[in-house]
Amino acid sequence: MNPITPLSRHQTLESTPLWQQALAHAIRTPEALLAVLALKPEQLPRFFKGGDKFPLRVPLSFVARMKKGDPDDPLLRQVLPLSEENDFTQGYLSDPVGDLNASETPGLLHKYHGRALLITTAACAIHCRYCFRRNFPYHQQNAAANEWDEAIRHLEQDTSINEVILSGGDPLALSDQRLATLITRLEQIPHLTRLRIHTRLPIVIPQRICDSLLTWLGNCRLMPVIVIHTNHPNEIDIEVRGALRQLQTIPGITLLNQSVLLQGVNDNSDTLVALSEALFACGVHPYYLHLLDKAQGTAHFDVPPQRATKLFDEIHSQLPGYLVPRLAREQAGARGKTLLPLTSIAGGHGERSEGPSALS
Repeated sequence: MNPITPLSRHQTLESTPLWQQALAHAIRTPEALLAVLALKPEQLPRFFKGGDKFPLRVPLSFVARMKKGDPDDPLLRQVLPLSEENDFTQGYLSDPVGDLNASETPGLLHKYHGRALLITTAACAIHCRYCFRRNFPYHQQNAAANEWDEAIRHLEQDTSINEVILSGGDPLALSDQRLATLITRLEQIPHLTRLRIHTRLPIVIPQRICDSLLTWLGNCRLMPVIVIHTNHPNEIDIEVRGALRQLQTIPGITLLNQSVLLQGVNDNSDTLVALSEALFACGVHPYYLHLLDKAQGTAHFDVPPQRATKLFDEIHSQLPGYLVPRLAREQAGARGKTLLPLTSIAGGHGERSEGPSALS
């Protein structure tokens, strides 16, 4: 993913939105991160800098929710590069979900009926170590390189598409002016009815939910769906709750969450139950709990399907149905997400494939 550069000498703190200042001042080295958390390097002997292509990046607002002195903090584990990332694991791929085979034009992916996904940027506010696009060739798949022209042209011509998904990177890493320009063009395509935005920014930098974003999103002709990404209840603090409540002021908006089941982060039922409860208290519906996408360098996060379905059974027994996310995995070439059933129903075996209504 592309780095987010510090503020240029032509910018001032007074003229730069708070969220962009937070982006520019994110922690970029393991040494700095450990120092803030009062951790000694010997407590995490297998960490490394993350490499040139996928270095450490984490905003200070997210670090503030980590427990100082705890090398096993679940938020720390999501962002600290460990040397296991350098281990080659059979069956783990550079493109585990088949994004490149679904590319219609640079940066426009068309996997599922009725929906197309637009890679808006390579930039992210945070580099999650389990990221399935950590090896994605953003330099080749850059829809913005020609001001969206090629992608827009394809969307205009394919009348079967009624929903556009903005992804990345993180689309909210773009300025509101840049996003508004893109959305204005999408609004002019008559057969488009929904706009979905996949983002982690309201969680890691809640100041991103600012007045200008609320204004252009609230005035959008397309029905808005915001899919945030949260894995642990400790990620949701008072500022995040405030940001999510601000999003709820947009007429007709739908707020959903998708999580990834991660070894050492959220692989116990108490954590998953607490996450669903915390999300719903903020007006966000738990939607998907994903099995890990098998990107090379992420095997140490994997939770086997048999254990995942057991955990799913446990949360299902503790929560009302509307707070239970769907346990799913993405398989390259499938018509939709593949849902894993309850072990009590399926006897611990089998999977079923969801049809075209699956969330991409």
